[in-house]
Amino acid sequence: MLFGYAYFAFLDEAPITKRKRWIATSPQWEQQLGDQEYRQLMRRFRSDILPRNHRASITVQRVGSRIAEASIDFAQRHNLKTYSTNPYTYTVIRSDMANAFVLPGNHVFVMTGLFKYVRNEDELAGVLGHEVAHNLARHAGEKVSGSLVVSLLARLTLIIDPSGLFFSILVPAASLFRELPNSRQQETEADEIGVYLAAQACYDPRAAQRVFANMKKGMEGANHGPEFLSTHPSHENRIRNFDQWMPKAMETFESDDRCRMIREQMTEARQAAAREAALRETQSGWSPQK
Repeated sequence: MLFGYAYFAFLDEAPITKRKRWIATSPQWEQQLGDQEYRQLMRRFRSDILPRNHRASITVQRVGSRIAEASIDFAQRHNLKTYSTNPYTYTVIRSDMANAFVLPGNHVFVMTGLFKYVRNEDELAGVLGHEVAHNLARHAGEKVSGSLVVSLLARLTLIIDPSGLFFSILVPAASLFRELPNSRQQETEADEIGVYLAAQACYDPRAAQRVFANMKKGMEGANHGPEFLSTHPSHENRIRNFDQWMPKAMETFESDDRCRMIREQMTEARQAAAREAALRETQSGWSPQK
């Protein structure tokens, strides 16, 4: 009876996909956890963080702020009352790693290695839309809640079998049959929500598909192993998934008259920022190879 109440009391629905999942953490706790991790990462990467007036930082901030605005509109339309409206932070880290990630509390990190595959603002919007979508869907809270259940069950097996045999079987099995499929499902949800965020922010949603095509081409020959052992869907599946979502995303992008004017403003802002950044970098002696 108690377990049944605990299950249904914390049952939640993911936006757009309507997938039912169990989240026992509160948005406030998730934000505190994200804020704590943010401070730790800022200390860890302190020497590699690009300055706020660097061209890459300015671009990420400019694109990210538009995605953040679109996320607030998305949350209102989908009645996501737990979505945090705290301002997003955008931190660009000098690194060869092609990666970006988000923390609860609205903290986005972008590694400069990503720019091997992200070549314009539309493509950057596809990546940032994906990251912000994770927060909209509260995927961090879902992951923590699932880990708590697995941890509890694992400890209970030690009472039944003090030898630890069941424990040694349960933990890998839980990862293979629950955590990895859920992680891939969350990534697919973030792809879907992210492409709509990009379109709502007046960025070309087709660019998100190009990013994964760029990655697939750039990583040809690498052994990634079977998809069922991965936390992310394969590039092939992700590229195909966009075909399902693109008609609706393009309808938003092309039917909104405001996007024509906004994209003109984007071009002007991008050109002005590039001139200013180039001047600053010339004066400081910075170059992309440093």
